[in-house]
Amino acid sequence: MSIPAENYYRASLDQDRRWPALEGAARARVCVIGGGFAGLNTALGLAERGVDEVTLIEAQRVGHGASGRNGGFVFGGFSRGEDALLRELGPQRARALYAGTLEAVELIRSRIHRHGIDCDATEAGIIWANWFRDQQVLRSRQRLLAEHYDTHWQWWPRERLRERVHSQRYFDGLFEPQAFHFHPLKYAHGLAGLAQARGVRVHEATPAIGLERSSAGWRVRTPHGDIQAEQVVLACGGYLAGLRREVDAAVMPIATYVMVTEPLGARLDSALHTRAAVYDSRFAFDYYRPLADTRLLWGGRISVRDRSPGEVQRLLYRDLLKVFPQLAGARIDYAWSGLMSYARHQMPQIGRVDDGLWLAQAFGGHGVAPTTFAGEVLAAAIAHGDERWRELSDYGLVSAMKPAGLLAAQLSYGWAQFKDWWKDKTEGTRT
Repeated sequence: MSIPAENYYRASLDQDRRWPALEGAARARVCVIGGGFAGLNTALGLAERGVDEVTLIEAQRVGHGASGRNGGFVFGGFSRGEDALLRELGPQRARALYAGTLEAVELIRSRIHRHGIDCDATEAGIIWANWFRDQQVLRSRQRLLAEHYDTHWQWWPRERLRERVHSQRYFDGLFEPQAFHFHPLKYAHGLAGLAQARGVRVHEATPAIGLERSSAGWRVRTPHGDIQAEQVVLACGGYLAGLRREVDAAVMPIATYVMVTEPLGARLDSALHTRAAVYDSRFAFDYYRPLADTRLLWGGRISVRDRSPGEVQRLLYRDLLKVFPQLAGARIDYAWSGLMSYARHQMPQIGRVDDGLWLAQAFGGHGVAPTTFAGEVLAAAIAHGDERWRELSDYGLVSAMKPAGLLAAQLSYGWAQFKDWWKDKTEGTRT
């Protein structure tokens, strides 16, 4: 196969909007650094709360990082498991944080419908498919969510799952009916447009190259200008800006991989008789979803390596055929990788790191709803003094211990892959 083109999302934009670079001196009540979901949601949340003179700057393009390249799954929760949150925070705090992400899902849905954001939103739910014969992991999580989080996922026995997902790889599954999936880059552009319409100044191709105290609060230096701001929000994700050592030291940029097939037409139904998105129960899981033009988007694997499109295609195509051998020969038109930010504690780092300096990062591959949650939390804090951000204070700026931490992360991932392989092997033949 030929090397695929990079990034289906940008190639499939109806209109590839651009925002001007910052030129000269500017003033702002709040300067948001980072044009991904965390930054966009914070800027929009501030504007919706009546805060004027908000400026957002992005080093590349709006949605350049993980926000515009991800799988497009919109559902609740964090990378940190719900059972761990209960142990660490207790039932009340854990439930409140989890509920914040469910509210974020509804806010995303509401914004799409209220403002007519054309982002290929597909209201078909999300399936968690069991790679293993053992039902215990799914049964335990279903019970935990119902009892402690008032969240009810539907049990799908193997027969029902295989009616919709035509693969011998899976046994039973859980279905999350309130979840959906969408085109993340179109949604990012929609958020930027909404923010701009409410008075936010949006600048692309404007990297922050310096951050220092000033009489106004903070001075943000850029290649062709600077911004005097009362408050600053750092929302750079896996693309670290080098502005605060302790902020950058607290996250590991981790790569994940995605590819998109050619339009499959009726052949798509040979694999999926559903328009739900799917991911499986392994640590190193596959995730995939049908697109509006009958392509299949397929993602998976995490690594400290940011691979080329050709390498991504070779790895993921092999994974695809393990699940859907009937799609052998399907052409891959797009493949890409991108960096996410992970913290050692697997939770977002959201809150105040200095007087007038705020942070939203480390969403760890589970970011569409949590970045929306973060934007609401920070916007409420800055606009109204709301202190809900303190509920995340247990998950602060813990050093990622780079570069040793990156090696440890890769070894941990490899060990988890081995355990998945061994469990699969010892369960025997699939039927």
